[in-house]
Amino acid sequence: MNKQQSILAGHTALGIELGSTRIKAVLIGRDYRPLAIGSHNWENQLVDGIWTYSLADARAGLQACYADLKADVHAQYGVPLTTVGVMGISGMMHGYLPFDASGKLLTPFRTWRNTMTAQAAERLTAAFGFSIPQRWSVAHLYQAILNNEPHVGAIAHLTTLAGYIHWQLTGVRVLGVCEASGMFPIGADGQYNADMLATFDALSGQECALSDLLPRVLTAGDAAGRLTAQGAALLDPTGDLQPGIAFCPPEGDAGTGMVATDAVTPRSGNVSAGTSVFAMAVLEKQLSRPYPEIDMVTTPAGDPVAMVHCNNGCGDIDAWVALFEEFAKAAGLTLSKSQLYQLLFAQALDADADGGGLLSYNYLSGEHITGFEAGRPLLARSPSSRLTLPNFMRTQLFTSLGALHTGMRILYDNEGLRLDRMAGHGGFFKTPVVGQRIMAAALNTPVTVSATAGEGGPWGMAVLAAFLRDRNGAETLGDFLTRRVFADNTATTQPPLPDDVAGFAAFMRRYTAGLAVERAAIDHWQP
Repeated sequence: MNKQQSILAGHTALGIELGSTRIKAVLIGRDYRPLAIGSHNWENQLVDGIWTYSLADARAGLQACYADLKADVHAQYGVPLTTVGVMGISGMMHGYLPFDASGKLLTPFRTWRNTMTAQAAERLTAAFGFSIPQRWSVAHLYQAILNNEPHVGAIAHLTTLAGYIHWQLTGVRVLGVCEASGMFPIGADGQYNADMLATFDALSGQECALSDLLPRVLTAGDAAGRLTAQGAALLDPTGDLQPGIAFCPPEGDAGTGMVATDAVTPRSGNVSAGTSVFAMAVLEKQLSRPYPEIDMVTTPAGDPVAMVHCNNGCGDIDAWVALFEEFAKAAGLTLSKSQLYQLLFAQALDADADGGGLLSYNYLSGEHITGFEAGRPLLARSPSSRLTLPNFMRTQLFTSLGALHTGMRILYDNEGLRLDRMAGHGGFFKTPVVGQRIMAAALNTPVTVSATAGEGGPWGMAVLAAFLRDRNGAETLGDFLTRRVFADNTATTQPPLPDDVAGFAAFMRRYTAGLAVERAAIDHWQP
């Protein structure tokens, strides 16, 4: 069957991911390779001191992304897109979306980027004996309780962005286990930890049990509802898309990143580098104790994962690239965004190993790993620093991984973490070689990037959807990925180069010592 016939017959799988700066759809065929892609750019807003996205923008962006996918299918294959075999939704993990019984959102969406729940996270961590990050939904809920916010008593259910979109399309309120593990700790049975639920209920003093507010937990391969007529009209207002499509459980971008890099089995790991940056290490055993810098989540199949999540990744790089784009236009040059990124990233390979003595912080928002509740992007240099374009770009790439390096050192040094492989995906790796070399230096471990790494989470979501359809009996997700999806995968591996490792270490000494400068900027510069 050719591609046109496969598309018309629905022998496809669709993944849609609502990321930090882009909503993206990837349609794959029976060979799990991308057939067509759609996307829509969007941005968060800082409203009354809270980082948020409006749900109206989420719905409009979802429609625009799907329309772009339809157009790509028609342009490539000359056929309409009226159905797919199976699909799934993923999105930014964590955050706070409380709804009342009528389905009304009670507060603006509080995203993972907010660092406003320190008191709640600290108290819950102490009560549970389990690290609760500020981003997690339960931290946001408990902080709202501590603040006596009037909406708390009206909450009928909580969910995440992926869970919300899935609910709108299927009418079903569920989450995949990896996404659920960013709302509340998961127990050994793959469900919310029962003892911790009881502890929370005692602490909160609320009439309604937390278990009644949280979405039902599913694992990879479970059925999670079907596209309703209302959902089809939401996704495709033209009426072309037909209802009835099967859905897999909605997941977070951490889970889809693990799938997209074949990193769901113990001793495997992956790092996602985009607007935020996070590393996932699938563990052979639980950590010896909780660390405030380390999140404990799961794979989409429910295995324990140590997660180092940094709020700030390439966002500041994007701002600098936009500045260079303005210069290029002023100079009468026509360069696409892609060309600019390729050109500027490549400069970093010609830099001094340590970035020429420059210092930069990419903190557009707070960064819990280094102890900051807010951010001030900074670029600093001493009189002896070498301010060149290569050094500038190398420093920007280095600093985007500074907090990540800080968290990973805890796992290496305190827990004896050993990984057989670290896979990379996301925009950081789109320029060949550069991102891999810098990441390998930061982690001091080989970094592998596959041919599908640029498609990242939405492709991983499409693969999770395909797992629902194609799973063979008791086949595990790990076996499915290794033996079928990645069997003929093209990948490149970059080992850490000694000069790069030494240069990154020198930069990190400046970075660590200079955190006082970042603190002073936050304390004394109120924008």
